Amino acid sequence: MGAYGSGPGRWAGALLGVLSLIPALLCWSLFTGALPDGLRRYEDYTAAAPCGGSGGDCLRALPLTVDRTVVKKGRSGSFEATLSDRDARKVVVAFGDPGPVLARLEPGDQVTATVWRGRVMAVTQGDLRQGTADEPRDEAQMTAGLATFAGLVAALGAGFAIALLAGLGGRQPWTWRSLGLPLLIGSGLTCLAVALPALLIGLPWWVVPGVAVPFVAYAAVRLHRYRLRQLVPQRAE
Repeated sequence: MGAYGSGPGRWAGALLGVLSLIPALLCWSLFTGALPDGLRRYEDYTAAAPCGGSGGDCLRALPLTVDRTVVKKGRSGSFEATLSDRDARKVVVAFGDPGPVLARLEPGDQVTATVWRGRVMAVTQGDLRQGTADEPRDEAQMTAGLATFAGLVAALGAGFAIALLAGLGGRQPWTWRSLGLPLLIGSGLTCLAVALPALLIGLPWWVVPGVAVPFVAYAAVRLHRYRLRQLVPQRAE
């Protein structure tokens, strides 16, 4: 067995295998925690009715006054509005962008806040409505895309860890340049290319791993075979 299969190579393989657990745990956490929690919260929010006399898990409409706004664009941008009620109790509401309501607000303006579970979900002024950063959104496809990418990274790391332990690490085609980097970039682009259209079209979240994983697996096999064929002329020489 060569140098790559000796002590240092095996230690590197073992270390890479352990590090691969990080994206694997992230994948598991997103698929079993963040994704179902987000779906459940969105379903509860869309099913909530305006509050009646009984209260409960409902939507409250509160009249509030604008104290100040922050509309700061750029890399470290910030979009916020400080609102207060009749008792001068203040709340700072964060937004994801300046429009269509936030950019129009001035101190002293009156708005209506939609409150759910103690948080401001939306701000309305006249006929214009803008959801806040806390408002649940049907974006499970993007969460699934991130989880799928994390799982593919874990699989890639595990594959290279096995190659190192088997004495193949550092030898063509098991190099970062030949297989690692192309598969890493390809996995990210594939997950994005599937998740974003799925979000825009409204496809279920499970379409993302259902399409991305087989595609990346097929691409990995084809790339591995292609790299092996490239080695044949070199060995013949």
